[in-house]
Amino acid sequence: MKKYRYISLTLVAAFAITGYAQEQILKSAPQLVVNISIDQLRSDYMEAFAPLYGTNGFKRLLKNGTIYTNASYPFSQIDRASAIASIATGTTPFYNSIVGARWLNKETLRPVYCVDDENHQGYYTKDCSSPKNLSTSTICDELKVATNGKAVVYSIAPFRDAAILSAGHAADGAIWIDDNDGTWCSSTYYFDAPPSWLQAFNSLHSLPRTIDISEWQPKNALSGNFSYFMTGGMQKPFKRKFTGARRFREYKTSGLVNESITDIAIQCINSNVMGSDAITDCINITYYAGNFDHRPLAECQMELQDTYVRLDSEIGRLIDHVEKRVGADNVLFVITSTGYCDEDNTDYTKFNIPSGTFNINRTANLLNMYFGAIWGQGKYVETCFGPQMFLNHKLFEQKQISFTDASKRAQEFLSQISGIRNVYTSLQLLSDNNPQIYKIRNGFHPERNGDIQIEVTPGWHLVNEDYMENQLYRASFIQFPIIIYGTGVKAERINTPVTIDRIAPTVTKAIRIRAPNACSSEPLF
Repeated sequence: MKKYRYISLTLVAAFAITGYAQEQILKSAPQLVVNISIDQLRSDYMEAFAPLYGTNGFKRLLKNGTIYTNASYPFSQIDRASAIASIATGTTPFYNSIVGARWLNKETLRPVYCVDDENHQGYYTKDCSSPKNLSTSTICDELKVATNGKAVVYSIAPFRDAAILSAGHAADGAIWIDDNDGTWCSSTYYFDAPPSWLQAFNSLHSLPRTIDISEWQPKNALSGNFSYFMTGGMQKPFKRKFTGARRFREYKTSGLVNESITDIAIQCINSNVMGSDAITDCINITYYAGNFDHRPLAECQMELQDTYVRLDSEIGRLIDHVEKRVGADNVLFVITSTGYCDEDNTDYTKFNIPSGTFNINRTANLLNMYFGAIWGQGKYVETCFGPQMFLNHKLFEQKQISFTDASKRAQEFLSQISGIRNVYTSLQLLSDNNPQIYKIRNGFHPERNGDIQIEVTPGWHLVNEDYMENQLYRASFIQFPIIIYGTGVKAERINTPVTIDRIAPTVTKAIRIRAPNACSSEPLF
């Protein structure tokens, strides 16, 4: 009997310990996830401006968080929309369908904006929007499913694409600044009526009423008199006012916008009582760290420096508020970059650097002439969009020409033209698993992209006369981090290269739900 009594007591103790361990695990799940994407954040700038920072922003994150110093995107041709969609879905444009902010509708041959949807009108905006073009689920979608809709989920951004794509399909709301009148706005997709807290915020913090008297100057004397960028000599402190028809667009690319983002994010958290119970809530926030008004860096060096100083301050203010409200042990912060930056339209020829102009419209005409010499006259290339060509499938069918043969001939012909580094066909990208082209393939989607994908030679300008486009192409790597800070996270610096598609499974693992439905990447830890 003693033996059985001993076994029983051991089992009871084991179950008690197991129950305690499970309780501790459940307690460690964050009550609030704050997912921060910083548009165009760069490691070199973030580190260079560190002497100007306070102690509660970047310095706190770098000291106490897990830092992945070498992050990258697993696809090429990154922009804000494709980056935000990939962070949210844990996969690439090949699966989530967001190949960029715009693509060409193959039926109408007209550009499509990634979140346009005529079926859903706007609140406080004329833009009609929804996430219908996003093909897969997001972190927030899976959180809503796992909690039977009880989790509170919002997205805040200065830009419409960032707000909607990070929110996903099932969020309670996506909120952004309207380009035309500066009001914080949303879509009927999310709300039957604008929430009262949003109406109140627009009344109390009316950007349209204050922008005419707003002036952007350096945050402090130190940031106004010190210049990290020594090109062209020491820069003078700046003063920027926002006037004219583009004043709200300019404001959204200034250092001041980040204060507005923090203000409404805090209002959203407070008004919706986020992070107040055992059900995990999530707020997605997009900050801005790019050049003022997307201008060349030489024109706004001091402004960019001040943008980082203000960004540091706002991140610190947000963390302070959330930790005070929710508790430092109950919140998880995830911070990363959109992984690209606005490129200066540099004239390399002035410095004898190899360069040139690749005119895709004229090249398409040459390809039409080449096909015409083989198969007779016809418009074989329907149109061009960016570095893509769209072939006339109906014409090839009418002439009973093998599309595979036509694609290969186009690839061989275009590869001989100056300014083209490489040429890929849609058939090749759909069937070839060569690891050397996986980034090109990951950034491709058969319904969104053209039949011919052209990789422009670095240092050359792509000119598309139909869309008045003149873009300098570079292949240089932009370093940025992934920072994870908060509950259950230890201070650690990891130099092993990682990709951002691993953020989604990391967050979903931390809150104990499924990863998004097209995410096959491993969690970071």
